Amino acid sequence: MYDISNKGPLIVGRDGLTELGIRVSNSTLLRWEFDGRFPRRIRMAGCSVAWPADEILAWVEDRKTERSRTHYARPD
Repeated sequence: MYDISNKGPLIVGRDGLTELGIRVSNSTLLRWEFDGRFPRRIRMAGCSVAWPADEILAWVEDRKTERSRTHYARPD
């Protein structure tokens, strides 16, 4: 049996994405998933979906790395 007590949540729902600052529409998430730009969701039951927490956290870390090498505006 695995001890997961210190690892935090295994999955993240829409509310969890919002808490992490990922505030985009479901349509955008579906498009990103289809394009391979965001982790794919897991269907829990009916219309309920969630994402593996480790994949979401890795995605956020990738965005941080991307930020360090991308300049969106020219400094004055």
